[in-house]
Amino acid sequence: MAQPKRDPVREERIHEEIIVDAYGPEEQAMGWYYYLEDKIHFPLPAKCIASRATSPLRKGESVEVRSMAPEDTCSGDMLVQIRWQGRTMAVPLSQLTAIDPDESTREAINDWHYWVAQGYCF
Repeated sequence: MAQPKRDPVREERIHEEIIVDAYGPEEQAMGWYYYLEDKIHFPLPAKCIASRATSPLRKGESVEVRSMAPEDTCSGDMLVQIRWQGRTMAVPLSQLTAIDPDESTREAINDWHYWVAQGYCF
């Protein structure tokens, strides 16, 4: 992903709603986890927008996102549970885009994509 132009409205939402009281990487990760869990309405159809070495999904592949992955697996990246070839597995949210999401889901996923594209990390 190319680094997008800084978005002051999105930056303020991230700093005032998501990581507002976070005093370190673990607290930032949990802020993101609970924000995404609250704002994304599951299940949702999604499409893979980028291949990753740590995921079996190929660009263009469609999946159903069922939930956030367990909290303890999201300390370094935000992962979501998908159903894929008869199995349930976790993949990075950054590699997916929702297909026809509601506004809350769209905003939350776009916030995460923005965070990742800006090069921010925990």
